[in-house]
Amino acid sequence: MSGHSKWATTKHKKAIVDAKRGKMFAKLVKNIEVAARAGGPDLDGNPTLYDAVQKAKRSSVPLDNINRAVKRGGGVGDDAVDYMTIMYEGYAPGGVALLVECLTDNRNRAAMEVRTAMTRNGGSMADPGSVSYMFHRKGVIIVPAEQDGGETNEDDVLMAVLDAGAEEVNDLDGSFEVISEPTDLVAVRTALQEAGLEYDSADAAFVPTVTVDVDLESVTKVLRLIDALEDSDDVQNVFANFDASDEVMSQVD
Repeated sequence: MSGHSKWATTKHKKAIVDAKRGKMFAKLVKNIEVAARAGGPDLDGNPTLYDAVQKAKRSSVPLDNINRAVKRGGGVGDDAVDYMTIMYEGYAPGGVALLVECLTDNRNRAAMEVRTAMTRNGGSMADPGSVSYMFHRKGVIIVPAEQDGGETNEDDVLMAVLDAGAEEVNDLDGSFEVISEPTDLVAVRTALQEAGLEYDSADAAFVPTVTVDVDLESVTKVLRLIDALEDSDDVQNVFANFDASDEVMSQVD
C-alpha cells in the first residue's frame, strides 16, 4: 500500500473527530458552495455537487445547512458566495512533499495561514511546480467494507467498477479505495450504485506518483503539520506523498 492510501485511512478516521470540532462541517459546506457555483444548483445536472451533498449527508451535516449552501453557491439570495481555489506547495519534515488546496475569499489570509502553519511545524514552502509534478489528479472513491446488506470484499468492489474505468482498488482495512481518472469518477460512482454498494466519498484528489519512506518520528511530525494546516478554515485538503509501514501507522494510531 502506498503512503496516500495509509493517509486516506488515517484521514477517514480523523474525519469523525474533525466533525465533532465543527471543522469538517464548515469544509463540507464550502465544497457544496463551490460545486454549486461552478456547475449550477441542480443536483441532477451537476455530478460534483451531487457528490458534495452526499458526502455532507453521510457526515451528518444538517439538511438546512446543505440547502442553504446550495443556494449560496448557486447565487440565490443576498448571501451568495464566491471562492477562489489556490494551491500551495511545500515540504514536511523528512522530505515529504505537500500540496495544500485552499478555497478562500481572501488570498492574503490564506497565504499567511499556510505559511505560518508550515514554519511553526517544521515545514517549508516550495516554489510553484517544484512539488506538484510528483502528484497526478485522480478520482478517488472510498467504499466502506461494512454495507447495509453485510460485508463486502475487494473482489466485489473490483467486479463492480472494472468496466466503468477504475484503475485500481486498494484495501484500506475496513474500507476500499477505488482509483480512476477524474473524467471516469461519475461512471465509477454510478457503477457502484448500480451494484448496490454504498460509498463514503467520491472526490477528485491528488495521488502521489513518487513516495518517501518515513519512520515513526517523521510521520508523527508530518501528521502534526497536516493537522495544523487543516485547522485553517481556508485549507480544504492536504495531499502528502509519505509511505509508512503498517507497524509504524499502528503506533501513530
